[in-house]
Amino acid sequence: MNAEQQLRTDFLYEQQLTNLKLQGKRPATIDAYSRAVRRIIHHFDKAPDTLSTDDLKQYFAQLINTHSWSTVRVDRNGLQFFFKHVLHREWEWLNIVKPQQNK
Repeated sequence: MNAEQQLRTDFLYEQQLTNLKLQGKRPATIDAYSRAVRRIIHHFDKAPDTLSTDDLKQYFAQLINTHSWSTVRVDRNGLQFFFKHVLHREWEWLNIVKPQQNK
């Protein structure tokens, strides 16, 4: 990631933290949702506002293989919050990853 992308990423990450606090989220939720953003930034090594739907599909396909459904669900919710409250974009997460069905 170049310096310009890093500045953009840092700004967006700070916006995520601010919006989580403004929404009254609990400290554990703030930690989990911000970890989801950090994890995807680290995975792609680029600003999260440049991610495509295909990037998200690839990310979640790998995450499902390496983490529990609980982690997948928290990351999905954290990234959905990021898209809605920071990027002001709707994200159809149901088309990317559906929660595991318990029978």
